[in-house]
Amino acid sequence: MGSGRLYAAVAAGGFRRYATYRAATAAGVFTNTVFGLILVYTYTALWDQRPHLGGYDLAQAVTYVWIGQSLFKTLASGGGGVENELMERIRTGDIAIDLYRPADLQLWWLAADLGRAAFELLGRGVVPFVFGALFFDMALPSDVTTWAAFLVSVLLAMLVSFGIRYLMALSTFWLMDGTGVTQLGWLVGWFCSGMVLPLNVFPGALGEVVRALPWSSLLQAPADVFLGHADPLGTYVFQATWAVALLAAGRMVQAVATRRVVVQGG
Repeated sequence: MGSGRLYAAVAAGGFRRYATYRAATAAGVFTNTVFGLILVYTYTALWDQRPHLGGYDLAQAVTYVWIGQSLFKTLASGGGGVENELMERIRTGDIAIDLYRPADLQLWWLAADLGRAAFELLGRGVVPFVFGALFFDMALPSDVTTWAAFLVSVLLAMLVSFGIRYLMALSTFWLMDGTGVTQLGWLVGWFCSGMVLPLNVFPGALGEVVRALPWSSLLQAPADVFLGHADPLGTYVFQATWAVALLAAGRMVQAVATRRVVVQGG
């Protein structure tokens, strides 16, 4: 099997694997919808006081909420990606078996995570978004081009998200338990990705800093493409730069970590 077909098969396997958890998916759809409602009414109260906060009107702010709920599990913003399994395999030593596979370790896990993310987007993300569109005034694009540009940005967000989580998972080679690192990463990610509030509302230097960090590629970047607040090409360059940097860093850390495994005898 060619390498491209191999990783496509791994991605398809990741999709099918998560598709089997139907009860969990249904519960997740319900949870995302409920949290979406809570955020919508919170945002509504906030935007009533500041009608154009962050450059958004209320309809755009509401749309931002439902984009966030549709991407929450897609980008594993609160965990639940393949990094949990990877950390467990590192902790137990089963990672040594993975290193003997005729496949690149990073690409293998990336393919698996992309398959998972694709299912989460379709299985868990679409329903809350459609619910929001049916019951609230949302700023939906009228042209197919914007929708396509948004999906490209979401794909790049998936790569950035994996790059961040892969680095966190690799810390288990040294810490033997990456739980603390991942929990800290999730907290930083919620704040710096815009899951709590759009990064556009952050004032002064703080706003400039958080918008320059990789986490802004996860929600803020796709949302601004969708809402027409960002040039898609410039957004792609920003996201792709972070994706390449994070994946390259992951590859370097992986090289050091795997040498550690070999030296210690697997």
